[in-house]
Amino acid sequence: MTTTRLKPDVPFIHPDCEITDATFGQYVEIGRGSRLAHCALDDYSYCDRFADIANASVGKFSNIAAFVRIGATDHPMEKASLHHFHYRSADYFDDADHDDAWFDHRRTRRTVIGHDTWLGHGAQVRPDVVVGHGAVVAGGAIVTKDVPPFMIVAGIPAVPLRPRFTSSVADRLMALAWWDWPHARLRDALDDFRTLSAEEFLERYEGTI
Repeated sequence: MTTTRLKPDVPFIHPDCEITDATFGQYVEIGRGSRLAHCALDDYSYCDRFADIANASVGKFSNIAAFVRIGATDHPMEKASLHHFHYRSADYFDDADHDDAWFDHRRTRRTVIGHDTWLGHGAQVRPDVVVGHGAVVAGGAIVTKDVPPFMIVAGIPAVPLRPRFTSSVADRLMALAWWDWPHARLRDALDDFRTLSAEEFLERYEGTI
């Protein structure tokens, strides 16, 4: 089996990606054929094949499956036409410019994906939505409202199924904030990440430096 060694300062970008105005933290991987625009992916986050991420801030350790779409852009439903000829106008008319104000407006509608999140295959997260730390979005779900930390949501539109942990454990994980640990500390704790339950992990690491 071939091992892909991710590098701290160079994102691993698979072939056939389209990337515009994107920033990446350490150990980031972008799957084949993905399209990213006006977004940021923080440390250790990755997306699988053909993800589409726009106008979004993605936290650390986010797990984004294939064909996920984050921050899907809107058409102007309040205007006489939905079509993009009136804001991508330079594509159609020699004497017209693009409507930069419309594109600027789109980019202000930021989607935020928290740390250690999991977005399943084909899920969608709409603009202006916050997916909290540790949350899980089921495959095929369409998220139209904020998702609390450590909540599992599913469906169209997505609704809560159940929390991953009790509120006490969730609060303790938020306070521990292991996702901010340095790389060496993550390595030192690797066996415990692999073998301990969340409760056992908290008991071992709460109060440690």
